[in-house]
Amino acid sequence: MATIQWFPGHMAKALRQIKEQLPLVDIIFELVDARVPYSSQNPEVHRLAGDKPRLLIMTKTDLADPAVVKEWIDFFAARDQVVLALDSRERQVPKKVLAAAKQVLKDKLAAEAAKGMKKRAIRAICVGVPNVGKSTLLNHLVKKNVAQTGNRPGVTTGQQWLRSSAELELLDTPGVLWPKFATAKQGTMLALSGAIKDSLYPKDDVALFALSYLRENRPAELTARYHLAPADLELAGPDLLLKTTAKLGFKDDYDRASERLIFDLRKGKLGTISLERPADLNEDGLNE
Repeated sequence: MATIQWFPGHMAKALRQIKEQLPLVDIIFELVDARVPYSSQNPEVHRLAGDKPRLLIMTKTDLADPAVVKEWIDFFAARDQVVLALDSRERQVPKKVLAAAKQVLKDKLAAEAAKGMKKRAIRAICVGVPNVGKSTLLNHLVKKNVAQTGNRPGVTTGQQWLRSSAELELLDTPGVLWPKFATAKQGTMLALSGAIKDSLYPKDDVALFALSYLRENRPAELTARYHLAPADLELAGPDLLLKTTAKLGFKDDYDRASERLIFDLRKGKLGTISLERPADLNEDGLNE
């Protein structure tokens, strides 16, 4: 498995800007992809945040396995981390996010009320890896298209303050990764989820990882989608990729087939996908 990494200069700059803004906000909204909720947490953000209150928001739950999403909710809750799992397109998103933020900040808000301080808007900074759905969420929170969206990493390139309501103000930030992933598997899963620019990794390696996952977890969807026979699933990974390439009518162009497979998985055309689960973790983090 090839080592995948992406940390251009603008991400280092974005992390510096996040550090500068943290003293001005009450809470961090950290968005993570529900398909990879552990691997899409940025350790640099955690380091910078210190004791700043944090709300973990799992996005793209419509694309993740519901049972595994529940496992992650229980996992984070057991560690006293308030977590909100949502489909950013739901109409109740603004109410859910505001209620969760108030839950995280209940002691701070109560202390301010006890001092007779004037009620004010909660100020939140929104952070997350590229293509995690920050702009989509923000547009629903403010109820208009103020943040540019796109199904690719790197759409948001600067910071901007947005008002959700009289009770919530939001600072949008660009998607940021970190200088070195803990494992090669983590980088591969982030690439498969869409957090890494597609031109920066070997698509066949990521496609082989996807095939291995699908063969084990979604065999019916895999065979149906690409007109494979059950016996084809016994093939070695590279041979299965070549068979899939042929079934797609791409002859021996396995790079094209790899791209199709990756995009199909991202779009939910192979069913709901959870690439990691709490049982995959050891004491040091994600298993290889």
